[in-house]
Amino acid sequence: VQLQASGGGLVQAGGSLRLSCAASGRRFGTKALGWFRQVPGKEREFLAFINWSGDSTAYADSVKGRFTISRDNGKNTLYLQMNSLKPEDTAVYYCAADDYYGYGARRSPLDYQYWGQGTLVTVSS
Repeated sequence: VQLQASGGGLVQAGGSLRLSCAASGRRFGTKALGWFRQVPGKEREFLAFINWSGDSTAYADSVKGRFTISRDNGKNTLYLQMNSLKPEDTAVYYCAADDYYGYGARRSPLDYQYWGQGTLVTVSS
């Protein structure tokens, strides 16, 4: 599967953005999906997980209550709704997919086989 992230941009603190991740290829609906972010010089950080059916989600403490992950298997698309954005949310955001059928959250970048190219989110103070 190939992933294409979009929706990044410049937003003021307190604002909102919705990221999308469009998938091509087959069997999107059978894959677990995740969002990560990375700033220069730091490791890639887990943000959110959603299982193949969409009924199991998990979040990093840093974004819990502000970000919401969702998926539309009919449109082969993953979303990340980001509210109450802070300057420290500035990063390149990546979507990822894996052939995983379980319900437990996958929080490590090593758990994912497929990656999108990243989209830059900049939050100004």
